[in-house]
Amino acid sequence: MAGASVKVAVRVRPFNSREMSRESKCIIQMSGSTTTILNPKQPKETPKSFSFDYSYWSHTTPADINYASQKQVYRDIGEEMLQHAFEGYNVCIFAYGQTGAGKSYTMMGKQEKDQQGIIPQLCEDLFSRINDTTNDNMSYSVEVSYMEIYCERVRDLLNPKNKGNLRVREHPLMGPYVEDLSKLAVTSYNDIQDLMDSGNKARTVAATNMNETSSRSHAVFNIIFTQKRHDAETDITTEKVSKISLVDLAGSERADSTGAKGTRLKEGANINKSLTTLGKVISALAEMDSGPNKNKKKKKTDFIPYRDSVLTWLLRENLGGNSRTAMVAALSPADINYDETLSTLRYADRAKQIRCNAVINEDPNNKLIRELKDEVARLRDLLYAQGLGDIIDMTNAMAGISPSSSLSALSSRAASVASLHERIMFAPGSEEAIERLKETEKIIAELNETWEEKLRRTEAIRMEREALLAEMGVAMREDGGTLGVFSPKKTPHLVNLNEDPLMSECLLYYIKDGITRVGREDAEKRQDIVLSGHFIKEEHCLFRSDTRTGGEVIVTLEPCEGADTYVNGKKVTEPSILRSGNRIIMGKSHVFRFNHPEQARQERERTPCAETPAEPVDWAFAQRELLEKQGIDMKQEMEQRLQELEDQYRREREEANYLLEQQRLDYESKLEALQKQMDSRYYPEANEEEEEPEDEVQWTEREFELALWAFRKWKWYQFTSLRDLLWGNAIFLKEANAISVELKKKVQFQFVLLTDTLYSPLPPDLLPPDAAKDREKRPFPRTIVAVEVQDQKNGATHYWTLEKLRQRLDLMREMYDRAAEVPSSVIEDCDNVVTGGDPFYDRFPWFRLVGRAFVYLSNLLYPVPLVHRVAIVSEKGEVKGFLRVAVQAISADEEAPDYGSGVRQSGTAKISFDDQHFEKFQSESSQCPAVGMSRSGTSQEELRIVEGQGQGSDVGPSADEVNNNTCAVTPEDLLLDSPEKPAADGPLETALDHLKLGSIFTFRVTVLQASSISAEYADIFCQFNFIHRHDEAFSTEPLKNTGRGPPLGFYHVQNIAVEVTRSFIEYIKTQPIVFEVFGHYQQHPFPPLCKDVLSPLRPSRRHFPRVMPLSKPVPATKLSSMTRPSAGPCQCKYDLMVFFEICELESNGDYIPAVVDHRGGMPCHGTFLLHQGIQRRITVTLVHETGSLIRWKEVRELVVGRIRNTPEVDESLIDPNILSLNILSSGYIHPSQDDRQFLDSDMPRTFYQFEAAWDSSMHNSLLLNRVTPYREKIYITLSAYIEMENCTQPAVITKDFCMVFYSRDAKLPASRSIRNLFGSGSLRASESNRVTGVYELSLCRVADAGSPGMQRRRRRVLDTSVAYVRGEENLAGWRPRSDSLILDHQWELEKLSLLQEVEKTRHYLLLREKLETTQRLGLETLSPCSSEDSDSRSTSCVSSPLSVDGGPEGRTSPPETPSERQKELAVKCLRLLTHTFNREYSHSHVCISASESKLSEMSVTLMRDPSMPALGVTTITPSSTCPSLVEGRYNAMEVRPPQVSPRAESPDLEPAAEGEQKKSPARRPEEEKEPQRLLVPDIQEMRVSPIVSKKGYLHFLEPHTNGWVKRFVVVRRPYVYIYNSDKDAVERAILNLSKAQVEYSEDQQAMLKTPNTFAVCTEHRGILLQASSDKDMHDWLYAFNPLLAGSIRSKLSRRRTAQMRI
Repeated sequence: MAGASVKVAVRVRPFNSREMSRESKCIIQMSGSTTTILNPKQPKETPKSFSFDYSYWSHTTPADINYASQKQVYRDIGEEMLQHAFEGYNVCIFAYGQTGAGKSYTMMGKQEKDQQGIIPQLCEDLFSRINDTTNDNMSYSVEVSYMEIYCERVRDLLNPKNKGNLRVREHPLMGPYVEDLSKLAVTSYNDIQDLMDSGNKARTVAATNMNETSSRSHAVFNIIFTQKRHDAETDITTEKVSKISLVDLAGSERADSTGAKGTRLKEGANINKSLTTLGKVISALAEMDSGPNKNKKKKKTDFIPYRDSVLTWLLRENLGGNSRTAMVAALSPADINYDETLSTLRYADRAKQIRCNAVINEDPNNKLIRELKDEVARLRDLLYAQGLGDIIDMTNAMAGISPSSSLSALSSRAASVASLHERIMFAPGSEEAIERLKETEKIIAELNETWEEKLRRTEAIRMEREALLAEMGVAMREDGGTLGVFSPKKTPHLVNLNEDPLMSECLLYYIKDGITRVGREDAEKRQDIVLSGHFIKEEHCLFRSDTRTGGEVIVTLEPCEGADTYVNGKKVTEPSILRSGNRIIMGKSHVFRFNHPEQARQERERTPCAETPAEPVDWAFAQRELLEKQGIDMKQEMEQRLQELEDQYRREREEANYLLEQQRLDYESKLEALQKQMDSRYYPEANEEEEEPEDEVQWTEREFELALWAFRKWKWYQFTSLRDLLWGNAIFLKEANAISVELKKKVQFQFVLLTDTLYSPLPPDLLPPDAAKDREKRPFPRTIVAVEVQDQKNGATHYWTLEKLRQRLDLMREMYDRAAEVPSSVIEDCDNVVTGGDPFYDRFPWFRLVGRAFVYLSNLLYPVPLVHRVAIVSEKGEVKGFLRVAVQAISADEEAPDYGSGVRQSGTAKISFDDQHFEKFQSESSQCPAVGMSRSGTSQEELRIVEGQGQGSDVGPSADEVNNNTCAVTPEDLLLDSPEKPAADGPLETALDHLKLGSIFTFRVTVLQASSISAEYADIFCQFNFIHRHDEAFSTEPLKNTGRGPPLGFYHVQNIAVEVTRSFIEYIKTQPIVFEVFGHYQQHPFPPLCKDVLSPLRPSRRHFPRVMPLSKPVPATKLSSMTRPSAGPCQCKYDLMVFFEICELESNGDYIPAVVDHRGGMPCHGTFLLHQGIQRRITVTLVHETGSLIRWKEVRELVVGRIRNTPEVDESLIDPNILSLNILSSGYIHPSQDDRQFLDSDMPRTFYQFEAAWDSSMHNSLLLNRVTPYREKIYITLSAYIEMENCTQPAVITKDFCMVFYSRDAKLPASRSIRNLFGSGSLRASESNRVTGVYELSLCRVADAGSPGMQRRRRRVLDTSVAYVRGEENLAGWRPRSDSLILDHQWELEKLSLLQEVEKTRHYLLLREKLETTQRLGLETLSPCSSEDSDSRSTSCVSSPLSVDGGPEGRTSPPETPSERQKELAVKCLRLLTHTFNREYSHSHVCISASESKLSEMSVTLMRDPSMPALGVTTITPSSTCPSLVEGRYNAMEVRPPQVSPRAESPDLEPAAEGEQKKSPARRPEEEKEPQRLLVPDIQEMRVSPIVSKKGYLHFLEPHTNGWVKRFVVVRRPYVYIYNSDKDAVERAILNLSKAQVEYSEDQQAMLKTPNTFAVCTEHRGILLQASSDKDMHDWLYAFNPLLAGSIRSKLSRRRTAQMRI
């Protein structure tokens, strides 16, 4: 195949009359092959130059030396194309140009001398070369056709009859052709000239403004040139066919230039259409053949639009196909045709790039023969040149020698051959040339072989093959169509028998007439049947086939001497006549059956009713027959051999067990020795202490209390033991699930933690045996590991102990082993049996527990009636509904009123409370002082009951005494030890005059209604009793529950009479009545599962936006791996806000931040939109509050790795693409105007920035080097190792980037986000081109190496969850719960405790409101008694009269100045209420607790007492927590904290209080100068919460000014994100609510004269915020601190109620 580009020539013509009349100027210049065109409209513009194969200057007259005549054009183009036609190639020449440019003149010319075009000259030259040929073996034929394409229709110009339009068709081999196009044979140039003239006259020509004789159609002149060559030697005629296409295109034109209208306009449109298609084809071909696309595979998009026009369809082979093509572009030199001429030049320039793959058109066989003959001639010439020509003659002579030649001739030729060999040895390369010569001649002979000769040779080969197969025992059927082993119908034969039934009767050996020999292949005589093996002799035996007189064939077996041959199991040594069906064994392994078809047919005819043998005659039958005949009992031998093997196995097993036991003992001794060695290494101090006991440390009473408290806490610590149980029993749980799936039991097992709480008491069957003894002693509730059994078939849930699971698992294994033996129908029957012997199922009750509720009885102390609405809470802490219960005290002889028919009244139940149990509990408490400690570490001995001042015997307890119901029992022995004992007993007994010891006290419990219970529970009933009486309960009647309509009305009245004892009084003070609500469950709580797949059952969750996972740091490449020192107590924590930017190099040389797409809507997320192949830099900015301990030193390393296209990453794999970046700059900076906030006015934040160069190509990753496909994103992980002052190792900041790469020149959109999508206006792009990260920096002290607590060795826990069990693959990824279960359960317990606290607080508030109402009705003023925290288990009383409106109302007016004792008690009470005893206070640390806001009512009450003015101001203003708000900001008066007596404090409170007294904000810098200590840094990225609590605008007070700054705020707890506006996509500042205090004060608003304000105080600053309205402010307070907002609303609602009553 010859590949060549299209030859392109341009030719410029002279001016025509039209151009001369317009005085046109020439804009074309030619120099050699280069053509230049000038722009007449812009003369100063640089001329455009084009280079072609030929540039013909025909603008002047022939007298010009540079003039290109018609002859020259033909010489350059026509002669070359004609030569290609004689070589056998297809040839095409076409002319292109605008109308009137001279195309037809170049192609056709004129009839005058030297004016003829390319077509006439080529035709004339063609016949002249034919006539000059002198070779007689060559013959030529020429055919011509002439057509025009007019308006996309084809017309035949040579046949006047074909006036209609011809159809264009396409042949699979010939390609496109014109149907019925006439092809006329011509013999001379005159014939062609005549046909050409007649065709030109028939062409469509019309006059336009640009050309008087404009061609209105495309003319195609085709010449089919055939050359035939006859080879005399082989008598073969070969031919080559060339197609010469000569095309004269119609001129391209513009309608405005030609002035075309009507028909001319339609013609021009069709002409331009075909020429436009031709341009598209040329452009597409040029693009395919250009440099970048040349070596690539052809794509689907590389479509060439040949079929868009008839012209390109017919010229398809000439354009980029099998053709040699030349193009002549005709140009107009006039400046008025500048646009058309430039278009033509560009057209021609594109055509230069087209490559055509032309081949010679001849038969492949003929071509091969011709080439081989040339090769033979070359080899002959080579041998003749070396003087070895006679060798060729002799070889030919020997090849043609006849068999009848004489011996003398043969001998003479042999002698000559010997001499020739000697000559060949001395001729270099001659031997190879002779071999090549013979090979080539052989190939020529095969190619010249006729079809009949090939058929004869094939038939001879087939006959030889059939004869060979017949000799091998393989026959062909008579039809000759099927080949294989067929049983003959007459001939005796042998068939093989094999141990494998499929291999039996696969070999067939014929026994021919006469003798058939059997033996080995290496025998002296040829053997007819060849066998192999050790026991086969060279001549083993022979079969003799004789035909008797009656035509019967008798076959006799004659064994050879020494050969083992058996017939029917008997060894034969003499000739034996064979019968059909006999078994013949030769040697030891060759077994045959003898078949005699004729003999078998005769036997069947004689005995037609003969029975078939009971046992088939096969290989096993023949072997058994052989053994029986030789007297061998196979069964006995097998039994004996089996017995021997069993004895050997028993001996080997005993030996192996003995060795294994010895090895186990050896290993155990080694392990004990290693354990002792490890203990001595890890606890050397302990050993030394044992050897040399030290003196006993003398502890103070305070230290002794703390030690006892710590011992008590850690004694009952269960986390580690729970982990042991979970991990150690995981394998049993997994096996139970696997057996359940395989047996198709719809039961799922999973671990669960159960804690003995009020809402979820443990049933006795789940408690260990010794649990009952510890139950009363334990200060913390017991938690056990149980198994949750989810019966999905019956919709039930059971709880098993681990011991019960192991017992049931043994039964499950037995059932699994029997499952294969039991039919499936029986298994289905067993499935229907829910209870009984199936170990998977348990009996389940008809009624199930919905939940529990608690009603406290403190109102019986006063007594006042209360109606409670309590929540029904399940064991998981879920509120299932609400219950309305009324409790009131009644007189013993009071009769129950008649409530009507709808109320169920029960009689009076008598219940006794025994003091022995109470005293026993008290004695246990006194024996173990640790029990008397509260969880906060405060001893109960330090909380005393204070004697009331001015309190008469008739004064009852005040409303504030209701705090009693929120605490535990106050031990009486502790009260007896106190000096205030007589004073304490007096008021208690006198206040409770209706509860005299020994009297009968009667009260009534009425169960009113149940509401909001789900409809899936039907037949609801309720039972209740005291918390310590589990054996009996009071029950209501069941009610139908539909889940709709009014609440369920129980209206059950129960009177209870109790003998008043000390234990009963303590019970109603502190303990509730337990209500249990039961219902019949109607629906299955579990979703239907697949047959064999267990899916973990999880509660449904809301679908939040997908967040990227937090990756681990990328390993550093330059830093040496340092062992991380163990961290001790935390020194301080800082919130970091980090800005990440990727800057790209712009054209002006600056690095500009790349665009970030914030359309995800989540903070700290964004997608970088990057350009491919541009230099980049990564800029990281750290923003944090200024502190003395956080100082950045330098950036040690910045690494980038983990390149992937999914957010998740497999961190266990080794990343080969980690790249360490070159740090360009680092240091502290001043923030830009965009980042500078109102926070930076007085106490500016710290900004630390560093920049590194990032060359993404160094990663050698395709994801970073290519343009990112649509809908795909690239993720990388960046880690910065930053060295800090006073730190032992660098801090690591890690961030995952999301990126999309676009092409280098792509125009990226501006940054967009959800906020500014619909907003008006936009921020500057540079403000949002970054991604933010929120981190928490913890600086911990280095742990003391000698501390036993820090060096405590962690025990290795046996993790059985990874062990494989049978059937585990069917669990579909199910895993047993482990450590996460403990963490989840801790949250459930916290939720239950919070619910319990809520019920206590609700009861307290309800009772207080009831008492306040009672007071207004005329009762005496009540004194407050016992205000305490819910966790503190102690009591205290403060004697100050209660004032509803805050005025100085009361019977006894207090002294104007409180005593020291009163101050001490008030401060202590407030501190207990606000949980400050469990916090570490420092000069910069502020604590906030839930109790502070929840119990703020007590603070307000005490603040309004005029006896304590300092305390009130301290609490109402943020002086102690936010000094900046009081001292420097708002000009408030200076307030000092009260002097607190250490005697009244808890153990942990003393250093905190002293620190608060000593340290003040004014002396903060001096106090921070403490000795520098080495710290361990730890930076953790904080995950953004998907839940938005509130968002909107807030006003911030700017420090040092009176102005307010408006900012957009989004609360995603625990962080508050601050933006410049709602369209801002980048976080500008953050507030951590977990470390801040939210404060609200009406006095503060009045002082500042700014309504709707509240304060947020952090460790470093105080911020004052203002909302737009009062409602908006409360909404913001609820988002910032829900507990504080709830207490404020409660206070306001009570104030409004009081005002309305007044």
